[in-house]
Amino acid sequence: MHSFGYRANALLTFAVTILALMCAMASICDNLNHPTPTSQVQVLNINWFQKQPNGNDEVSMTMNISADLQSLFTWNTKQVFVFLAAEYGTPKNSLNQISLWDGIIPTKEHAKFWIHTSNKYRFIDQVCPISGVKNSTLHCTGM
Repeated sequence: MHSFGYRANALLTFAVTILALMCAMASICDNLNHPTPTSQVQVLNINWFQKQPNGNDEVSMTMNISADLQSLFTWNTKQVFVFLAAEYGTPKNSLNQISLWDGIIPTKEHAKFWIHTSNKYRFIDQVCPISGVKNSTLHCTGM
């Protein structure tokens, strides 16, 4: 018959080995997942475009945002943060981003959505005219 210490050591070693195997399997499963989210942004209307007295341009627009982000959700994803940004370059800065809309997707069931909205944040540029902005990108971050 083995002593109590020997039995406890064997049980603890077995438990740690199983835990290490479970961690390795979880890591491998997460690395094998290749998400393929899709999105489409359509600007429907420029509500107003004004030039402020200090030379800044400001725009308000109405847009449709549709996205299918269900592939971003795995067993380890609590929520996904999504934001829509207009990206453009200027002679002074190679990359400018203006956040137009954001949202938190709490579950996989809410990850496929269509929304009709206007820009949530002021679309304003302090340096140059924004009339030439052509790209908008939907960014998402899993948490």
